[in-house]
Amino acid sequence: MKAWYLLYCKPRSEARAQQNLALQNLETYLPMVSEEKSHRGRKQVCRVPLFPNYLFINFDPSQTSVRQVHSTRGVNRIVNCQEKMTPIDDRVIHAIRMKELTPAQTVLAEALELKTGEKIRFTDGPFVDLEGIFQEKCPNKRCHILFNIMGQVKTVAVPEKSIKRVCI
Repeated sequence: MKAWYLLYCKPRSEARAQQNLALQNLETYLPMVSEEKSHRGRKQVCRVPLFPNYLFINFDPSQTSVRQVHSTRGVNRIVNCQEKMTPIDDRVIHAIRMKELTPAQTVLAEALELKTGEKIRFTDGPFVDLEGIFQEKCPNKRCHILFNIMGQVKTVAVPEKSIKRVCI
């Protein structure tokens, strides 16, 4: 009977195993999450496996040889593969896929998305509790804010986390 099983892959070989299993017409699933990494002083958001060194595979052991799966490049072994293999409930895979589609970080980022011309309030820093107008978002997690100071309109660059939308 076709079911989901868990594969343990060789270190950092999940994508290689997934590609080689796909060449054998086997369905796989590698849950990925966004992670912020620093490289040479620059922060980058990249996709990394949710479960490093693990990969889900959907196959029927009576039709596809377990030995064939074990000998695939990048694969180390099927987890808990003894005389009787333990399948994973489809609901577990479905739940992981749902979490992957709507990660909390993405939902939070979309909720805080500001549009040009919106009123904001500073939540910390030297301008705390003062208001300004959102101008644009910069790639380095900062925002440009139009701010009236001493009778002149100036542009100030501040961290995203130090402002919030003013609800009217």
